[in-house]
Amino acid sequence: MKVALVNPRWSYEASIYFGCREPHLPLELGYSKSLLEKDGHELLMLDGQLQQFDNSELAERVAEFGPDMTVMTTAPTYLFWRCAPPELRIPAEFLNYLDDRGGRTVAVGPHGSATPGSTLRKLGVDIVVRGECEEIVAQLANGPDWREIPSTAYLRDGEVVSKGGVHASRFVDHEPLRWPTEWLQRHHHHHHRFDHEQYGLGAEVEASRGCPYNCSFCAKIDFRDAYRRRNHEAIVAEIDGLIAQGVGYVYFIDEIFLPQKALLEALVERPIKFGVQTRIDLWKPDLLELLGRAGCVSIEAGLESLTVEGREMLAKRCRLGTEELAALLINARRHVPFVQANLIGVVEDDPELVAYWRKHLIDNGVWANEPVPLYPYPSSPSYRQLWGEPDDLAWERAHEHYLASFRNFSDIQEKQPLPLRVLEQSCCAA
Repeated sequence: MKVALVNPRWSYEASIYFGCREPHLPLELGYSKSLLEKDGHELLMLDGQLQQFDNSELAERVAEFGPDMTVMTTAPTYLFWRCAPPELRIPAEFLNYLDDRGGRTVAVGPHGSATPGSTLRKLGVDIVVRGECEEIVAQLANGPDWREIPSTAYLRDGEVVSKGGVHASRFVDHEPLRWPTEWLQRHHHHHHRFDHEQYGLGAEVEASRGCPYNCSFCAKIDFRDAYRRRNHEAIVAEIDGLIAQGVGYVYFIDEIFLPQKALLEALVERPIKFGVQTRIDLWKPDLLELLGRAGCVSIEAGLESLTVEGREMLAKRCRLGTEELAALLINARRHVPFVQANLIGVVEDDPELVAYWRKHLIDNGVWANEPVPLYPYPSSPSYRQLWGEPDDLAWERAHEHYLASFRNFSDIQEKQPLPLRVLEQSCCAA
């Protein structure tokens, strides 16, 4: 079978989007490509960001390839599935350009995982994958009847037919990914890196998937949920391959980069710098020292709240007090050039107390951002606490709630996001 894998050319004007706007490797498509090639399929993989193709050109290249199946993402890489743009205008734009020239069309991403019906209707695709996609994409290419593949959904006479629940990939035995050299040569971005000694190209790598915690704000229920750790040899081999291609920095996209002594010791011996996102309360001083020695130059620490009450409201299950957390962050900064305490706006937090602890951290070299307003993504516990299981209007409901709840928005997104219906009115089918 001929299969096209496409990451569209993203645009974020007037969007509610907390992720990075720079190009990143489409890991979900990379894993899919690896599995499909092993089964003997003919592949075309395109990335509008890295290759600098607009969605019209992407569609023409897919049509020229003449695929039997076209797989398209609804979020810009696995790294941002938990904070995807709510609107589907960009995937819809690509599909509108493609028209009926892509064979069977498949959408993968957080939208179809949580809300398959609305995703099918808005995009007009033949099928959506629910959950982590790489293994299901391979089954869709191999299976004699695509309508019987598990963890998918499609429309029959306007009604949603859902084949089982969301899928969690094995992941632990994923082989090392190999990226086209020309893609890496365009990947100058070092994600979440702020020290001044940058060298080499950038890349993204995944050492583990999922998280053992269930914080109320985290959108992972329908994908990337259960914690799994990837085979150590595969991770190291993938990093060695990237180094050989000129990569000098990798960002581990793991939801929670837990202390892995064997991996850190392997990285000590390699000419690579890296960044992670983690929970600081899971690290001991000796492991923080090893983390820095291994080449870590950036830590995003999911603190979320600077008060005990706020952390309890967010279901952080954190045993340490604010003073202990601050001490660990400051200790981490002794070994790692940039350490950030990620903060979310929590109504229970006393503004004066938050200001005190932010100043204390910043004065000691740890960046603590202005608390970011919380968006109740449909795959988060916070959404389900407010409205129950997500339905076809889940994204609209979350969007309206967010716009109505806050006057000031995060400095990493548009100052005044537009309503979802306005963002989608020019492209989406429903």
